Amino acid sequence: MSTKLAGTKSETDKEKLIQDIRAVVADAEELLRATAGQAGDKVSAARERIQENLVIAKARLNAAEFEMIEKTKQAAKATDEYVHDNPWTAIGVGASVGVIIGMLIGRGR
Repeated sequence: MSTKLAGTKSETDKEKLIQDIRAVVADAEELLRATAGQAGDKVSAARERIQENLVIAKARLNAAEFEMIEKTKQAAKATDEYVHDNPWTAIGVGASVGVIIGMLIGRGR
């Protein structure tokens, strides 16, 4: 069960990373639009490098997002199969978790 919890944390970290990268890409695109009127060889060269890196970053981001979605689908399918194969175990685990949460909420009052 600890492997599944570690996998969940990893997925959450990946989601956060994807959100952060999307924000950086959006900021870089906004910077490119804002400097579109700037002239000069250095500015033009920097803009071209940024645009090339943005294309690469977007491709990698899309690939990472696709991989995360596929892994999530696989985890959901495995969970569904497990619950169908072991309904009483799933009910027992769910009830146990519910009791523990109920006890924790009861202590908070």
